[in-house]
Amino acid sequence: MYRFFVEPSQIQDKKIIITGSDVNHIRNVLRMKIGEEIAVSNGIDNREYRCGIEEYTEQEVICTLRFVKEDGVELPAKIYLFQGLPKADKMELIIQKAVELGVHEVIPVATKRCVVKLDEKKASAKVNRWQGIAEAAAKQSKRGVIPVVHDVVSMKDAVAYARDMDVRIIPYELAEDMRHTKEIIESVKAGESVAVFIGPEGGFEESEIQEALAAGIEPVTLGRRILRTETAGLTVLSWLMYHLES
Repeated sequence: MYRFFVEPSQIQDKKIIITGSDVNHIRNVLRMKIGEEIAVSNGIDNREYRCGIEEYTEQEVICTLRFVKEDGVELPAKIYLFQGLPKADKMELIIQKAVELGVHEVIPVATKRCVVKLDEKKASAKVNRWQGIAEAAAKQSKRGVIPVVHDVVSMKDAVAYARDMDVRIIPYELAEDMRHTKEIIESVKAGESVAVFIGPEGGFEESEIQEALAAGIEPVTLGRRILRTETAGLTVLSWLMYHLES
C-alpha cells in the first residue's frame, strides 16, 4: 500500500486533502483510481490514516477517512544519530538507511577530520536534499514520522544538544570490552532518548573524544574490526532496533 505524508491541517475530520507533488504522483504516475485505498501520516504522531480516494481536482486529491491505525511502526525509544560529515555522497546513503532502521533525528557534525567543508549556502542546499532523502525513505519504509535532518553543527554544539539525552555513546577504536557495549545497548528502555556519535573518515580527533568523555558520553567498541563511517552508525542502529523490538 502506498503511503503519503500531509500536514496535520490537511486531515479534516473525515476528509484528508493531499496537495503538492504527490497529486501528480498519485494521479499520473501511479494512475490510482477513485476508491483505491492509500495510507496517510501527518509526519508527527504514530498514527496511520487509511483512506480511499474520493475525488481529483486540479491541485488536490480528496480522500475519505476509513479508519485510523494506532499501532504504528516507530521504535519505542528515540535515536539521535550525530554523524560526522563523510566524503562524497555517503551522507545520502547513511540518512536513507538510518531512516529505514528507525532513527528519530540525524544531526550532521562538522568535526576536525572532516574532508568536506561546507559554506553556509552549500550546507543549506545539502540539508534540503538530505531532508528530501529522509522523507522518501520514510515513505518507502512506511514510517509514521519523517525524521528531521538538522543543519550542520560543530562538535561542541552536538555535545551540548545531546546533554540531556538518557543514553549517550561514542564508538571509539581504543575502547575495549564488548560486554560493556552489550550492557549499554540492552539498558535502553522504551521512552528514552539515545545519542549515537559517529566520526567521519579517520574518526574523531583525540581532543573531540576527550570533549565527549568530559560531557559523560560513554565510549564503546563495535568489535575487533575498524568499520567505515557509513557502516558504524548503521551497526549501532541495527543493534538498537533489534533490542527495542525483540
